[in-house]
Amino acid sequence: MNKIILMGRLVRDPEVRYTQTGKVVCQFTIAVDRPFSNQEGQREADFIPIIVWGKQAELCGNSLTKGQRVLVEGRLQIRSYDAKDGSKRWVTEVIANSFEFIERKGDFAGSGAPASSGKADFESGFGSPVPFDEEIPF
Repeated sequence: MNKIILMGRLVRDPEVRYTQTGKVVCQFTIAVDRPFSNQEGQREADFIPIIVWGKQAELCGNSLTKGQRVLVEGRLQIRSYDAKDGSKRWVTEVIANSFEFIERKGDFAGSGAPASSGKADFESGFGSPVPFDEEIPF
């Protein structure tokens, strides 16, 4: 079985292209934090290229921005090609079957942090506060 699930932040805005046959493809790279710190105590990340095809590719191109978190489910693909200098090159990438937005575009500042300030924004979405009434009718 070849299945991979990743959650990370986009390193740059997605790139959408069309093949010669008219199929749409979207490419982007996500930074995925490693679950441990290095010898200096700093966290490191892996930069993983993601490929999305079809209608989902259009959705990615229109909806995702640099720094936004995304959850990707797909398969790992390793392919090779011959470079112009005659050497053999290897490419490892994830072909996405599905993805989920972890942050909405409107809630996102684009700098890797949510645009909302937290509790105050959460509470303001529910209207005005109701005063507490000490007399409960039961």
